[in-house]
Amino acid sequence: MKKLIQLMLMLSLIFPAIASAEEMAESVKVAFVRDDYLWIQSNGKTEKITTKKATYTDSPQWSFDGRMLLYQKEAIEPINEQTETQNELWVYDVKTKTHRKIFYDGYNPKWSPTENIVAFQSGGVLNISDLKSFYNIALGVSSYEWQPNGKEFIVSSNADLRPDGWTHPILFTISIEEGYQDLSSLTKNVKTLFVIPKEIGKEDVKIPSIIANSFAFSPSKKWLSFIVSPTASWSMDSNMLCVISVDGKEFTIMDEVILYEFTPKWSFKKDLLGYIAGGGRIVSGFKNKQLKVAEIPGYEAFKLTPENYAEMGFTWVDDNSLIVSRVTESEWSNDPEKRPNPSLFFVALNNQKQIQITTPPKDQGDYNPIYLPTINKITWVRTKNRMESNQDLWKADITGEHAEIWIRNVGSYAFFPSN
Repeated sequence: MKKLIQLMLMLSLIFPAIASAEEMAESVKVAFVRDDYLWIQSNGKTEKITTKKATYTDSPQWSFDGRMLLYQKEAIEPINEQTETQNELWVYDVKTKTHRKIFYDGYNPKWSPTENIVAFQSGGVLNISDLKSFYNIALGVSSYEWQPNGKEFIVSSNADLRPDGWTHPILFTISIEEGYQDLSSLTKNVKTLFVIPKEIGKEDVKIPSIIANSFAFSPSKKWLSFIVSPTASWSMDSNMLCVISVDGKEFTIMDEVILYEFTPKWSFKKDLLGYIAGGGRIVSGFKNKQLKVAEIPGYEAFKLTPENYAEMGFTWVDDNSLIVSRVTESEWSNDPEKRPNPSLFFVALNNQKQIQITTPPKDQGDYNPIYLPTINKITWVRTKNRMESNQDLWKADITGEHAEIWIRNVGSYAFFPSN
């Protein structure tokens, strides 16, 4: 009780509007998968927006204005017999309640941050769809990200294996300032930003540089974080988080991380980069996963995880605090009941105060914390197994008070607005 009172007093200074947050709760739209259908919850109503069951291959994505919802599903009858799975790209118009297939086999789709157009990849080709037609933008693309102005991309090309060894992965910028519908050349607006060294590392851990992905811009738009990975199997255990200035002149290797499990995240206003450091996939044990925060530039990261604990995810609350999903360190067990279940903890940067804010039942854990500033609520999923596709979505005050189930039985999901 004493810890809860301390947390409430501290947060009341930062967030005086907690009491009124519930009044805004219904302003958030949630798109989610349930029982192989796509649903939207908005204004207190839940609506199933698809009529046939499908396998949805990633989380749905809201357009920048919340008018459109992008989703991906496996094709029932693949066109290319050589491809094991084909991934159809669809867009749902919330206003007209209509669905449109924008591409028959694409992946890694991303809305423009400024208009309702979608970039996506097909093979090594980067494309843009205006929801009516699609246009080739660049060839040989491994990964990409829209730049914040919606008129440029950051893209990467993989290293290639040659008789004399691996080449370098390279970062490029691509401008579509002059338009994308009638490009006379797919190389004219491409500029080399940075050639990544063939081998990079931190302290005594070294990896070959093969792939660069997971790009994210800092709040000031002056810095770009990304992850460099080695070969496919190796990348499950060891990758390097890097930061580069947007002019390509400053490049820094931050730390070893694992891929896909824990996405590095920038804070809201300051150029603070949070990430979970440590190599080794989770099946190697719930250990060596430490939350760190680094101010950029400066690059010195400080650890926020206490001894004998490991992190399973985190979210920024503001530039001075985070909420983490945390477990007691333990070895991996093939028996799910013997694995540790995480709880949520509030972590303050200014005094490093750390207080547990959720206490799930013994056989369940709290995963994937996401803070929603528009309603001043922390959200998470509670489930018996982090790999389960069906789980309950919860919400609460950032003190952990007024915790309740928001939506039952959800798979992947997305919020609008998300920040």
